Amino acid sequence: MKKKNIWMNVNGEWHDLTVTLQDRLIDTLRDQIGLTGTKEGCGEGECGACTINLNGKAVLACLMLSVQADGAQVTTIEGLQNGTDLHPLQTAFLTESAVQCGYCTPGMIMAGHALIKQNPDPDKTTVKTCLANNLCRCTGYEQPVKAVLKAAGEMRRKIK
Repeated sequence: MKKKNIWMNVNGEWHDLTVTLQDRLIDTLRDQIGLTGTKEGCGEGECGACTINLNGKAVLACLMLSVQADGAQVTTIEGLQNGTDLHPLQTAFLTESAVQCGYCTPGMIMAGHALIKQNPDPDKTTVKTCLANNLCRCTGYEQPVKAVLKAAGEMRRKIK
Protein backbone atom coordinates (compact mmCIF):
# COMPACT_ATOMS: atom_id res chain seq x y z
CA MET A 1 0.00 0.00 0.00
CA LYS A 2 1.46 3.36 -1.03
CA LYS A 3 2.35 5.70 1.83
CA LYS A 4 2.78 9.45 1.96
CA ASN A 5 4.25 11.86 4.51
CA ILE A 6 1.98 14.72 5.47
CA TRP A 7 2.18 17.69 7.84
CA MET A 8 -0.83 18.78 9.85
CA ASN A 9 -1.22 21.41 12.52
CA VAL A 10 -3.52 19.77 15.05
CA ASN A 11 -4.65 21.91 17.97
CA GLY A 12 -1.68 24.23 17.50
CA GLU A 13 0.97 21.52 17.22
CA TRP A 14 2.55 20.37 13.95
CA HIS A 15 2.61 16.64 13.27
CA ASP A 16 4.75 14.86 10.68
CA LEU A 17 2.74 11.76 9.80
CA THR A 18 3.04 8.81 7.45
CA VAL A 19 -0.33 7.72 6.08
CA THR A 20 -1.64 5.54 3.30
CA LEU A 21 -3.67 7.13 0.55
CA GLN A 22 -6.77 5.40 1.98
CA ASP A 23 -6.36 6.47 5.62
CA ARG A 24 -9.28 8.49 6.92
CA LEU A 25 -8.62 11.62 8.94
CA ILE A 26 -10.62 10.32 11.91
CA ASP A 27 -8.37 7.26 12.13
CA THR A 28 -5.19 9.33 11.88
CA LEU A 29 -6.38 11.68 14.63
CA ARG A 30 -7.41 8.84 16.92
CA ASP A 31 -4.79 6.17 16.18
CA GLN A 32 -1.63 8.10 15.27
CA ILE A 33 -2.05 11.29 17.29
CA GLY A 34 -4.07 9.79 20.16
CA LEU A 35 -6.92 12.32 20.12
CA THR A 36 -9.93 10.16 20.91
CA GLY A 37 -12.43 12.98 21.52
CA THR A 38 -13.49 12.82 17.88
CA LYS A 39 -16.04 10.00 17.75
CA GLU A 40 -17.05 7.72 14.93
CA GLY A 41 -20.75 7.09 14.86
CA CYS A 42 -21.84 5.92 11.44
CA GLY A 43 -18.69 6.15 9.29
CA GLU A 44 -20.88 7.38 6.44
CA GLY A 45 -21.21 11.12 7.11
CA GLU A 46 -24.76 10.87 8.42
CA CYS A 47 -24.44 11.47 12.16
CA GLY A 48 -21.94 14.31 12.66
CA ALA A 49 -20.21 12.69 15.66
CA CYS A 50 -16.83 13.03 13.91
CA THR A 51 -17.12 16.77 13.19
CA ILE A 52 -13.84 18.66 13.50
CA ASN A 53 -12.73 22.08 12.28
CA LEU A 54 -10.43 22.13 9.26
CA ASN A 55 -9.06 25.57 8.42
CA GLY A 56 -11.96 27.00 10.44
CA LYS A 57 -14.75 25.05 8.78
CA ALA A 58 -16.74 22.14 10.17
CA VAL A 59 -15.94 18.91 8.31
CA LEU A 60 -16.69 15.24 8.85
CA ALA A 61 -13.45 13.46 9.68
CA CYS A 62 -14.89 10.05 8.72
CA LEU A 63 -15.38 11.19 5.11
CA MET A 64 -12.05 12.96 4.69
CA LEU A 65 -8.81 11.31 3.72
CA SER A 66 -5.78 12.22 5.81
CA VAL A 67 -3.86 13.27 2.69
CA GLN A 68 -6.53 15.93 2.09
CA ALA A 69 -5.51 17.57 5.39
CA ASP A 70 -1.84 17.91 4.38
CA GLY A 71 -0.75 21.40 5.47
CA ALA A 72 -4.09 22.13 7.14
CA GLN A 73 -5.02 23.59 10.52
CA VAL A 74 -7.11 21.01 12.37
CA THR A 75 -8.96 21.68 15.60
CA THR A 76 -10.53 18.85 17.57
CA ILE A 77 -12.55 18.97 20.77
CA GLU A 78 -9.30 18.58 22.73
CA GLY A 79 -7.97 21.79 21.19
CA LEU A 80 -10.75 24.02 22.48
CA GLN A 81 -9.95 24.15 26.15
CA ASN A 82 -7.08 26.28 27.42
CA GLY A 83 -5.20 24.20 29.97
CA THR A 84 -7.85 23.27 32.53
CA ASP A 85 -10.19 26.10 31.47
CA LEU A 86 -13.05 24.88 29.34
CA HIS A 87 -14.00 26.74 26.18
CA PRO A 88 -17.26 28.74 26.56
CA LEU A 89 -18.99 26.20 24.29
CA GLN A 90 -17.93 23.31 26.51
CA THR A 91 -19.13 25.18 29.60
CA ALA A 92 -22.43 26.11 27.96
CA PHE A 93 -23.09 22.49 26.97
CA LEU A 94 -22.67 21.54 30.62
CA THR A 95 -24.74 24.36 32.12
CA GLU A 96 -27.54 24.01 29.56
CA SER A 97 -27.78 20.22 30.13
CA ALA A 98 -26.88 19.56 26.50
CA VAL A 99 -24.78 16.54 27.48
CA GLN A 100 -26.21 13.18 28.38
CA CYS A 101 -24.42 10.13 27.00
CA GLY A 102 -21.93 12.56 25.44
CA TYR A 103 -21.21 10.64 22.26
CA CYS A 104 -22.52 13.33 19.91
CA THR A 105 -21.30 16.21 22.07
CA PRO A 106 -17.81 16.73 20.58
CA GLY A 107 -19.25 16.89 17.06
CA MET A 108 -21.97 19.32 18.09
CA ILE A 109 -19.50 21.55 19.91
CA MET A 110 -17.14 21.59 16.93
CA ALA A 111 -20.00 22.41 14.54
CA GLY A 112 -21.04 25.24 16.88
CA HIS A 113 -17.44 26.43 17.13
CA ALA A 114 -17.10 26.76 13.35
CA LEU A 115 -20.44 28.58 13.19
CA ILE A 116 -19.50 31.11 15.89
CA LYS A 117 -16.13 31.75 14.22
CA GLN A 118 -17.97 32.51 10.98
CA ASN A 119 -20.98 34.25 12.54
CA PRO A 120 -20.39 35.55 16.11
CA ASP A 121 -24.06 36.49 16.54
CA PRO A 122 -26.12 33.62 15.15
CA ASP A 123 -29.87 33.46 15.63
CA LYS A 124 -31.76 30.36 16.75
CA THR A 125 -32.65 29.31 13.19
CA THR A 126 -29.01 29.54 12.10
CA VAL A 127 -27.87 27.42 15.03
CA LYS A 128 -30.57 24.81 14.35
CA THR A 129 -29.44 24.63 10.73
CA CYS A 130 -25.81 24.30 11.83
CA LEU A 131 -26.58 21.42 14.19
CA ALA A 132 -29.03 19.69 11.84
CA ASN A 133 -26.27 17.35 10.60
CA ASN A 134 -25.53 16.13 14.13
CA LEU A 135 -27.73 13.31 15.37
CA CYS A 136 -28.52 12.98 19.06
CA ARG A 137 -30.67 10.29 20.60
CA CYS A 138 -30.47 11.52 24.22
CA THR A 139 -30.83 15.28 24.67
CA GLY A 140 -33.03 16.21 21.78
CA TYR A 141 -31.98 19.41 20.11
CA GLU A 142 -33.23 22.33 22.20
CA GLN A 143 -30.48 22.17 24.82
CA PRO A 144 -27.59 22.12 22.30
CA VAL A 145 -29.14 25.06 20.43
CA LYS A 146 -29.46 26.99 23.71
CA ALA A 147 -25.86 26.11 24.56
CA VAL A 148 -24.48 27.42 21.27
CA LEU A 149 -26.50 30.64 21.59
CA LYS A 150 -25.33 31.11 25.19
CA ALA A 151 -21.67 30.50 24.28
CA ALA A 152 -21.90 32.90 21.32
CA GLY A 153 -23.22 35.60 23.65
CA GLU A 154 -20.49 34.99 26.21
CA MET A 155 -17.79 35.05 23.54
CA ARG A 156 -19.11 38.36 22.18
CA ARG A 157 -19.07 39.86 25.70
CA LYS A 158 -15.43 38.79 26.19
CA ILE A 159 -14.43 40.58 22.98
CA LYS A 160 -15.97 43.91 24.06
